[in-house]
Amino acid sequence: MTPKRRITALVLLAGVFVMEGYDLNAMALAVPRLEGALGLAPTSFGFVFTALLVGIGVGGAVLAPFGDRYGRRALIVAGCSATGLFTLATTSASTVTAFFIWRALTGIALGMALPNVSALSAELAPDRLRATIMAAVSAGIPLGLAIAGIFAPEVIALGGWQALFVVPGAFALGLALLLWLTLDPGLPAARNNPGSGLPQLALFRAPWLLPFSVFAAMLAINALNLYLLNSWLPTVLPQAGFSLDLGARIAGIVQFAGLGIGILASFGIDRWRPSATLALMFGAMAASFLAVSLSAPDATRWTLLLSVGVGGASAGGMALPALCAYLFPARQLSSAIGMGVMVARLGAFAGPLVGQWILDAEGGPQAYFLAAAVPAILCALIALAVPAALAVRRREEATAS
Repeated sequence: MTPKRRITALVLLAGVFVMEGYDLNAMALAVPRLEGALGLAPTSFGFVFTALLVGIGVGGAVLAPFGDRYGRRALIVAGCSATGLFTLATTSASTVTAFFIWRALTGIALGMALPNVSALSAELAPDRLRATIMAAVSAGIPLGLAIAGIFAPEVIALGGWQALFVVPGAFALGLALLLWLTLDPGLPAARNNPGSGLPQLALFRAPWLLPFSVFAAMLAINALNLYLLNSWLPTVLPQAGFSLDLGARIAGIVQFAGLGIGILASFGIDRWRPSATLALMFGAMAASFLAVSLSAPDATRWTLLLSVGVGGASAGGMALPALCAYLFPARQLSSAIGMGVMVARLGAFAGPLVGQWILDAEGGPQAYFLAAAVPAILCALIALAVPAALAVRRREEATAS
């Protein structure tokens, strides 16, 4: 692949994450408006939020690992195409059950594509900047989240709540075509990974169980926080006294901080110390949530603090897959990221339900942000085990040579 085509491929792969970020936020932004449009109470959507997450886990665990064997392009293009179709179909929903079905199918399609996008970006990146390039590509997630939140009032004004799904659906279909034309049909990992059976099973045996456990645990706990925040933040902020539109804009603005935090954290993984980098990032997140829970609502102060907290959760979704490129060899990347995504769905599944429980119990914004500090603290502690996990690959490569 020529340098120009390589850069084009990385930009398009980043577009897949932009699509995911926008799609993740679309449902959260639509929910506060569906009560007036369809008569559906916001608190009835807890399982709808989890439908996308369960689908991503199923697609990541069952379908994505085959990119290691049969090539990444087919999995990525098929996933983007199906995501576009199912997202567009969500506009036809008028019941909670219909929303659940379409979001679950959308999640399976996303799960098929995303681990292969991360793995391919690692293969296209130079070794010394692998984590940074992977993070730059996955920076599309907070970018998509931010775009959805900031422009939600204008998008809804043009086409109602349905427009929140038309935009990412149409974008996904166009992206699938461009990726098919740009990506090579075969990849090194696919051509050099012979054998039969399920490649992901090796992650649950020695020596890879330790690095996978560390990676998956941080990914799952951060996912709980990410979906707790992204699912309910546009609903919780109005409870603190902000208008619906201002709450949506704040929820979007704070995502931009995730771009910078994610790139900085990934550069620290590449060029400094992975363990210390992640511990500092998650520790700062916990401190920001505690500060919000203890302070009176103020748009400026809360936006700054939530930029560290919510932005850090989005950054974790960028930096942790980048760490994966150092924990595992290329032949296992799709499997490791795909299975990590599946395990992470356990946390992600819990996130929206925790938020719903807090809202149903009328805990209010203070309890909500206190709850968000707990997963950040746990991730900071798990990050201390990263050096031992990194040592596994070094020992295996030394033995093989």
